Amino acid sequence: MKIAIGCDHGGYELKLEVLKHLKERGIEFIDFGCNDTSSVDYPTYAKEVTSAVVSKEAELGILICGTGLGMSMAANKVEGIRAALCHDAFSAAATKEHNNANVLCMGGRIIGPGLANLIVDKFIDTPFSNDERHIRRLSMFDSSMAQ
Repeated sequence: MKIAIGCDHGGYELKLEVLKHLKERGIEFIDFGCNDTSSVDYPTYAKEVTSAVVSKEAELGILICGTGLGMSMAANKVEGIRAALCHDAFSAAATKEHNNANVLCMGGRIIGPGLANLIVDKFIDTPFSNDERHIRRLSMFDSSMAQ
């Protein structure tokens, strides 16, 4: 498993904690930045991470900004991306199981590192259910977005 990860200045500190956690779990990652707390534009990092997921350079993506909202909006503009903003472990597991989400978005000014790492674990470890109803719904979602 390889994770693409990126953040803006509002998510930088939390990204460092998540990277440490991924290392401890032995999960390979590609860090697309940013690399400090200097102000940057979050769409740049959303594009880098989502491009890696769409091209299959990475299996999943993680995006972190101040609230997670901007990153999730930017990520969901990319065809093939199903980004989910999660600030609790239940939502992270549910969005993988039901929606086959491929990018996790979080807010560095909303949650702390302990909860963020639990959310990351649920997102990474929960498989898509492959249940007929979820596949049907994803198909409907994808086809409606193409119009």
